[in-house]
Amino acid sequence: MSARTAALRTASAAVVAAAIAGTVLMPMTASADEGNPQALKTTMSAPVPSGPLTRGGATETFDLTVTNTTDKVSSYHPWMLLDPTGGSPLQQSDVVYKVEAVSAPATEYNIGQQDGEWQGLFHPAGDKASDGFQIPAGGKMVWKITIGLGKSYPTLNGDFTLRASSFANEIANGGEGSLAFKTGPASKPGALETWFDMLSPCADTETPDCQEMDVRYRVTGDGEFNTALSTFFNVDMDSKDDADIQTRVKVGGEWKDLTGGNGSGTLPVIPKGYGAASGDVITHVQVKLGPKSKLKKLTDVKVSTMVGLAEGNTYQFEGAEQPFQLGPKTTTPPTSPAPTSPAPTSPAPTTPAPTGSATTAPATTAPAAATTPATGNTPKPTGSLAHTGSDSNTALYSGLAAVLIGLGGAAAWFARRRRTVRG
Repeated sequence: MSARTAALRTASAAVVAAAIAGTVLMPMTASADEGNPQALKTTMSAPVPSGPLTRGGATETFDLTVTNTTDKVSSYHPWMLLDPTGGSPLQQSDVVYKVEAVSAPATEYNIGQQDGEWQGLFHPAGDKASDGFQIPAGGKMVWKITIGLGKSYPTLNGDFTLRASSFANEIANGGEGSLAFKTGPASKPGALETWFDMLSPCADTETPDCQEMDVRYRVTGDGEFNTALSTFFNVDMDSKDDADIQTRVKVGGEWKDLTGGNGSGTLPVIPKGYGAASGDVITHVQVKLGPKSKLKKLTDVKVSTMVGLAEGNTYQFEGAEQPFQLGPKTTTPPTSPAPTSPAPTSPAPTTPAPTGSATTAPATTAPAAATTPATGNTPKPTGSLAHTGSDSNTALYSGLAAVLIGLGGAAAWFARRRRTVRG
């Protein structure tokens, strides 16, 4: 977990809870602990049985004890945070999760995936998902929690840490319990890297009204994505409505218009099973001014990609940006060196890529119709960071920011972004 994520989580003072898994957004009800934040301490016993968790294998249980360390009643709004290693977002079914009351009121539990993360929640049975427990002054409550790996737990991911927090700033500083879980069989966790490459004027023109580029993908580690990857391509510029932007993508050796409107849309999907052994994947893209363009001079353009799983938890977790310029044919073409990339920040896959040219390799060897395996490990550039995205449960959290502002609370609940866009 990054320091930024940790700071954002602990910054929350008065946060509302979102009801998960099909219910609606509810404001937190007034509770006895108003004015008594950071009153609780959470501890987690050793899991039974011990040993690595395996996909589809036996589960492990532990006791979660929540103690009120003050002389005033405190509410408790549970928030079990899973901090994984590896670059694949988790689906709800990837982790087995169950909560049973030991010395606490009857309990119901559910799973949240706000901001693409896996989060275990629970609340008093029969109450709203946003309702908390009331822990007496100097008292404690105990729950038995079961954790395991579903058969679909990504092979790209490995060990993880589970932390017992709350989404209402109820845990004292230094009072948050955690457990580290090993997964088996042991493997090197991996991640997706993506960047722009080979920016240059389009092959059929030297005028500045058209630029050609590659969108390049690479996976590190031992595993692979068990869901296809979808990439949204976006063009951003001033006076975009006057530019008549047209974007084309190369599919099966032919340029085809990218559908989506105003130069943006979804690139061809990278099929399920993409990993380091697949080699680099390249998608060729053109961005140009259309015949209705009203631009009179060279204009700054920024294109970006946002990558997410193609189904289920579709939060966009990786991406890249590339600046360049477009202008009418009568202007002086911009200089576009290609490529100017430093060495990648993470090791390239050790499995050699298929031989042959990146633009002439047989289509049957490519993971997608518009992609081509690279001829080796081209360096990965660095660049600026930016990106937003949403998962499949975004609608369940709509309006949360407005409620937070009304309560005067910080927005730690929806600021759990663990990855940033690569340029």
